[in-house]
Amino acid sequence: MAFRVFEKGSAPMPSIPSVTIQKRGLISLNDAASELIGNPEAVQFLWDASDRLIALKPVALTAPNAYPVREQAAAKKRDSAKRGAVLIAGSMFTRFIGLDTTQARRWVPEVRDGMLIIDVKQEGQLVIANRNRGKTDTGQTGDGPEADEA
Repeated sequence: MAFRVFEKGSAPMPSIPSVTIQKRGLISLNDAASELIGNPEAVQFLWDASDRLIALKPVALTAPNAYPVREQAAAKKRDSAKRGAVLIAGSMFTRFIGLDTTQARRWVPEVRDGMLIIDVKQEGQLVIANRNRGKTDTGQTGDGPEADEA
């Protein structure tokens, strides 16, 4: 038998910190990851080329080289104590480090010295948008049960 693991590819468990680097370099932190570094108003990007580690350092919006952290539009509309996922414009940074952003990928980060660390030596989980879930490898819409669940 040739079993294949069903790859859910969508939103991670909300309690598990995750960082997603979306197509073209937009960086998304779920609420759990943002809380790990104190829900900052801005971050600085740091790069360790020898270990292939990205660090997101929480900083004031007025700090040199600060990138603002902004809420997703859907999160702004909710009346809740939880902030939800936040976005950081990271396309210039991902180009600078030569990271392939042709497909969105998700990592579980860790905290070191107050910074969120993403190890891009690890491939990261492929993130498949719901609108693309039913497509086959050839780009055509699937007819099987996978397409029905999209």
